[in-house]
Amino acid sequence: MESMPALFITFGAAALLTSWVTLFITSSKEDFTWGLCTVLLPPLSYCYALFRLDLAKESIALAILGVALVLAGIA
Repeated sequence: MESMPALFITFGAAALLTSWVTLFITSSKEDFTWGLCTVLLPPLSYCYALFRLDLAKESIALAILGVALVLAGIA
């Protein structure tokens, strides 16, 4: 594997993990149930973030950046 695609994939995965952690913190502050769903069902937490975009816009932006970096590293 070349060095640049590996770097993109690593930074993309780190950005996705960071977005999940910030989304966990945001949803836990909002409601304990959503915080628990974020831990147990991470894809559901991103659906929550789309509906509560006013609170979770940073997490969504970081997730989009992470997905873009991973896709750039794969392509």
